[in-house]
Amino acid sequence: MKEPLLSLAPTELNALAASIRSGRITLPFSANSLQRIVGTADADLISRRLEALASLGMSPEAMSACLELVAQSVNSRPALEDLVDLVTTGPEAGGVANRGTGVVVADLFRNAEKSVLVAGYAIYQGHKIFLSLAERMERCPDLHVRMFLDVPRTRGDSSSISNQIARFVQRFKTSQWPDSAHMPHVYCCEQTMDAENAKPGSLHAKCIAVDDKQVFVSSANFTEAGQDRNIEVGLLVRSAVLSERLNRFFESLVDNHYFRRAI
Repeated sequence: MKEPLLSLAPTELNALAASIRSGRITLPFSANSLQRIVGTADADLISRRLEALASLGMSPEAMSACLELVAQSVNSRPALEDLVDLVTTGPEAGGVANRGTGVVVADLFRNAEKSVLVAGYAIYQGHKIFLSLAERMERCPDLHVRMFLDVPRTRGDSSSISNQIARFVQRFKTSQWPDSAHMPHVYCCEQTMDAENAKPGSLHAKCIAVDDKQVFVSSANFTEAGQDRNIEVGLLVRSAVLSERLNRFFESLVDNHYFRRAI
C-alpha cells in the first residue's frame, strides 16, 4: 500500500505540520479535523497514519519536523521531464520538438567517459552508426565498451554454433565496425541459437547505458533505417540507479554463462 503522507503536496504537508505544532490539530487525529487541510478523500488514511506514528511514541513536535522534512524532499525532487527525454525517429510533426534517435545515440557515444554498454538485435550500416563510438574509443583508450549482440540464425545452416558466431564476428569486424578502429568487447549468446531448443528466443533488446549515468531504451535497431527513417520511439533516462541495474543485468548473464565474449 502506498504511503498516504507521500501522496500529499508540499503545501499540504507544511500546513499539516504547522497545525500539529500549534495545537490546532491534536490527538486523536480525527478525519474531520484533517479535511480542511488534506481534503475529504485522503483524510481518513492520513488520520490513521498519524495515529500509528503517535502510537510509536512520536511527539507532536517530532511529527511536525518529519512532515516538514518530507515536504522539503518532495519540493527538491526534480520534475520527471528533467530526468527523461522522449526520443523519436520519423517525419517531423508540427509543434512536437523531440530529439532524434540518431542524434541522441551519437551524442551518448561522443560524450562517454568511462563505460558504454550496447545491446542490439539488428545491425546494418553499423560502420556509420558506431563511428562516433569508435572515435571516442580512440580518444579515450580507457573507455570500457561492451556490446551484446544477437546472432541471426540462418535457416538450413547446419554448421556449428561456434562457426556461425565466428562468421558473424567476421562480418561485424569487416562490415559493421569502422575500418581500422579499436574493437569493443562483443558478447554473443549460444543458447538463442540452439537448434534443439524449440523456442530459443533472441536478444531483442535495443539499449545503451553510459558511465552509470544515463540509459537509452528504444524500439530502434542499430540500422540506418531505425536511427533515421523508421517511426521509432525511445526514452533517454538520466539515472545512475537504472544505469547500474542495466549493467548488472547483462553482467549476470555473462557470469551465468548465458553470454560469452566473442571479441
